[in-house]
Amino acid sequence: MAFTVKQMSLIVATFGILSFVLGVIAENKKPASGTPETKENIVICHYPSDLTVSLGYLSTVFLAFSTFSGWYSLFYPYQGKSVPRAAFFQNKGFLIFFNVAVATTGLAATFLLWPTIQEQLHHTRKIHHNMETDCPTAKTGILGGGAFLSLDSCLFWLVALMLAGNVRADYFDESLDEVEKIPASYGSGQPLNASV
Repeated sequence: MAFTVKQMSLIVATFGILSFVLGVIAENKKPASGTPETKENIVICHYPSDLTVSLGYLSTVFLAFSTFSGWYSLFYPYQGKSVPRAAFFQNKGFLIFFNVAVATTGLAATFLLWPTIQEQLHHTRKIHHNMETDCPTAKTGILGGGAFLSLDSCLFWLVALMLAGNVRADYFDESLDEVEKIPASYGSGQPLNASV
């Protein structure tokens, strides 16, 4: 099945929005802290059952799908016409937005995975030998920040896709006006004299 630019942009946007929504819900569902239960020389932390860990990982998975789709959409041969990758990276605007998209994707993945893994560790390691523990949870706000960075990443992939379209148009000279202007700009059309 051949994809169009519109279809690819919808795929990238859908995965990015899903990642954002799941990340925000995960942040809102995260408990403030657990309930400590003191026994002889240990403290056992009891946490309410919540979907923070599952939603955090799902948000990360959709971020990965959005990133893969965004990357794939940039270099996909639309209408059977492929463009060398070097042609894309010669365009400064494309290069800047491509690098920003990659950087925000890395930050988003870090901000989504860090609190999710931390929360999972808190839920699995419930027994503490420190009698003063207050049963902490993952840092508040990082997961939500990761969700917003995930949305930013999606938007930067879409901007890079638009700029890739411009690079394609320039590479193939798809504009009829440009094709018609080229012979007129050369002047009389007489051959150049060879100089030795």
